[in-house]
Amino acid sequence: MHLPPNPKAVLIDLAGVLHVGDEAIAGAIPALRALRATGRGLRFLTNTTRTPRSTLVQRLRAIGFEIEDDEVLTAPMAARDYVRSHGLAPHWLVHPDIAPDLGASSPNPTAVVMGDAGPYFTFEAMNTAFRLLASGLPLIAMARNRYFRETDGLTLDMGAYVAGLEFAAGVTATVVGKPAQAYFEAALSSLGVAPHEAVMIGDDVTDDIGGAQAAGIAGILVRTGKFRPQDEHHDVITPAAVEDDFAAAIIPFL
Repeated sequence: MHLPPNPKAVLIDLAGVLHVGDEAIAGAIPALRALRATGRGLRFLTNTTRTPRSTLVQRLRAIGFEIEDDEVLTAPMAARDYVRSHGLAPHWLVHPDIAPDLGASSPNPTAVVMGDAGPYFTFEAMNTAFRLLASGLPLIAMARNRYFRETDGLTLDMGAYVAGLEFAAGVTATVVGKPAQAYFEAALSSLGVAPHEAVMIGDDVTDDIGGAQAAGIAGILVRTGKFRPQDEHHDVITPAAVEDDFAAAIIPFL
């Protein structure tokens, strides 16, 4: 898939592309400012599921990024919308920091919905979810990322826990964050652009680039964040371009 010569919109991953922890990636702040000055539509798509959107935006602004709340789409928001649109009563298996955005678990759940609970993935929490799944409830996962990068190195993400519950209960999770096509379509819809009029920039070859391309959006892989050298030679996914970082990735669009 080739890059559009003059895209109307740019979709951007956050962690690993613009920042790692509370530190901006070199050149990302002025690069985003320059990209915004072109007038292109911007949306920031994140599978981060431990932090409410408002808190995440505040942190990014504190680092120096100019980002508005309504420009950010999060996997917890996608999960909340999915639960509501399908009339589900959720049992939430999530980090307590995002619980206020989601509400309490139902006493009579009809689905298990999980995010990255981090240290709250206890045996008790996982076993409760397993028993509900074993009774016939479906599993909804905000994401199934394998790992992400923090300032001290790569860190296990929620994908391993999703796979564990799938294996134990004999179910397959419905993923509502990246790489789900509906997640990318929601971003395009909010901007009023077609897939061929947009480009995605991310550090995850499967969830960012593969997910975008499955939705008809060209993807640029950056060599920051969770990127590893073998990502450039994926068996199935070929990015439209591979660049050293976000600042390099946006040069054609300035």
